Amino acid sequence: MPVALAPMAGITDLPFRRVVAGFGAGLVVSEMVASREMVEARGDARARAALGLGEQRSAVQLAGREAHWMGEAARRVEANGARLIDINFGCPAKKVTGGQSGAALMREPERALRLVEAVVGAVSVPVTLKMRLGWDHDSLNAPQIARRAEAAGIRMVTIHGRTRCQLYAGRADWAAIRRVRDAVSIPVLANGDIVDTATARTALDASGADGVMVGRGAQGAPWRLAQIAVGLRGAPVPEAPRGAALADLVGTHYEAMLGFYGRDTGLRCARKHLGWYLDEAGAPADLRRAAVTARDPAEVLRLVRAALEPVREAAA
Repeated sequence: MPVALAPMAGITDLPFRRVVAGFGAGLVVSEMVASREMVEARGDARARAALGLGEQRSAVQLAGREAHWMGEAARRVEANGARLIDINFGCPAKKVTGGQSGAALMREPERALRLVEAVVGAVSVPVTLKMRLGWDHDSLNAPQIARRAEAAGIRMVTIHGRTRCQLYAGRADWAAIRRVRDAVSIPVLANGDIVDTATARTALDASGADGVMVGRGAQGAPWRLAQIAVGLRGAPVPEAPRGAALADLVGTHYEAMLGFYGRDTGLRCARKHLGWYLDEAGAPADLRRAAVTARDPAEVLRLVRAALEPVREAAA
């Protein structure tokens, strides 16, 4: 039963994907990369694509609204070792939809299909698609787009059980994903509000999907995908790391982020991950605050260990 890591901007960078993959996740997907900016090497798009190209089970997610740039970006990442390419029709962020990319493409099915055809035609690796139920509740067109995308060569589709206009409000409608499952013969993954084995099983039952994709449920818990996968097989779910083992994991992830981004940017980017780890562990508020605001890496690591080891060992 596939359990995949969802692409999340500013979160699923290479260091985090490597931690998640290290626990045995079946598929991890890069942050969304803007196709034209990547080809033209603008800003940090290529750095964000330090995509782990060629690493086992990794995928690159591309976004854009012009077929030429999507096809060219796909060719480049394949030439550099990408094993799978995912197309983003699901991002609800205003800065993305305002540029008529991401979920905005669900309002333009013909343009969306041209992007699919451009990417599929440009590469030989599998191409997948991630989208929402529709732009709003008056245009729930995911089944129609999925059917046409399958005909164009898409190999798998992931559906977040909300519309774009819902953003992340309310609850994901897993039952609505079944209409996509019924419309296509390729694998379908259910996404949205899946945080453990119980929610994964409920989502699968409601949607009829072939697997699940986990996003926010992995924040501060990179082991969660592996736990869900084991639980869905009916085996006992392994315990999460705790105490010294958790402190070691967080320290390794933190140092990997500093190495990946450089010290100053790494300190900033690591704060959210440190906060999630500490929240997940129920760390004392004062130690959490000190750890995420400290500027010296050695002091951060000392505070993380002080926060995590007593909490986890006391719970043992």
